[in-house]
Amino acid sequence: MNYRHAFHAGNHADVLKHVVLTRLLAYLRRKDKPFRVIDTHAGIGLYDLGAEEAVRSPEWRDGIARLAGAALPDDVAGLLAPYREAVAAVNEGERLLHYPGSPLIVQHMLREGDALEAIELHPVDHGLLVDALGRDRRVKVLHIDGWLALGAHLPPKERRGLVLVDPPYEEAADWDRLVDGLKAAHRRFAGGVYLLWYPLKAGAPVAALHRGLRGAGIPKVLAAELSVRGEAEGGLSGSGVIVVNPPFTLEGELKALLPALTDLLAQDGAATHRVVWLRGET
Repeated sequence: MNYRHAFHAGNHADVLKHVVLTRLLAYLRRKDKPFRVIDTHAGIGLYDLGAEEAVRSPEWRDGIARLAGAALPDDVAGLLAPYREAVAAVNEGERLLHYPGSPLIVQHMLREGDALEAIELHPVDHGLLVDALGRDRRVKVLHIDGWLALGAHLPPKERRGLVLVDPPYEEAADWDRLVDGLKAAHRRFAGGVYLLWYPLKAGAPVAALHRGLRGAGIPKVLAAELSVRGEAEGGLSGSGVIVVNPPFTLEGELKALLPALTDLLAQDGAATHRVVWLRGET
C-alpha cells in the first residue's frame, strides 16, 4: 500500500511490460469475438511526467523518452506501433507530458464489445483511476484486493481474455503469491492468456519463481527478460514478464523486439535480454 508507481512511470520496466501487453492485445483483436482484460494492480491510470514524483525520480527519461523518437527498423517499428500509439493518445504532438498506465493502454485498444476490469486497492489511487478512465461502459473500476480477483473474477463471461498481474513486490510474499495465484486462476480459466511482471535486481528470487512455474502443471509458460545494466549498480536493473498461453506469434515478436529495446535502453555494457520457455515449446 506504500508503493507509488508515479516515481517509476514510463521507465524501462514499463516499456517492456507495456510493449508485451500491446502485442497480446493486438493478437486478441484478430478475432471478432469479444474479450475481457482483468488488470489486478491497475495503479492510477495516467501519470503526469511533470509532477513532483516524476521530477524527483525521472526514470522515464531512460525509458519511454528514449523510445519515443527513436528511428527503428521497419519490422520493429511495426511491432511497437500499438504501444507508441497508446502513448501518443495521452500526449500532444511530439511532447511527452504524460504516460499511460496499463488500464489506459488497454482502454485505448478495446473494441466495442470488449471489456476491462481495472482493480486498485489503494484508496487514493482508486479514485484517480476512476477519473483517468472516465465514463466508459466497457470499463469497470473495482476497489478490491487484486489477488482475490484471480479466483473470484474468473472465468470471464466472454471465455476469452487476458489477465495482467503486476504487483508492487513490497513484500517477499508477493513472489509466492504470483505462483499460487496463477495456479488457482489457471484451474478456473485454463484457456486464458496471463501476463505477469517481475523485477530484476540483486537478491530477487527469480530462479525460485521460475522453478515454481515449471512445477505448476501449466502446459505453456514463456518468460522474457530485459536488463538495462548490471545488478552490481543496485536498484532495479531490469524486469521480466511471464506469459501463460502465449500466442504462437509472440516468441518471434519478442526475438525481434528485445535486441532493439536492449540497444535502445542500455545503461551500461552489461545490458542483456533473453526469451526462454519454462514449460512447453522450445
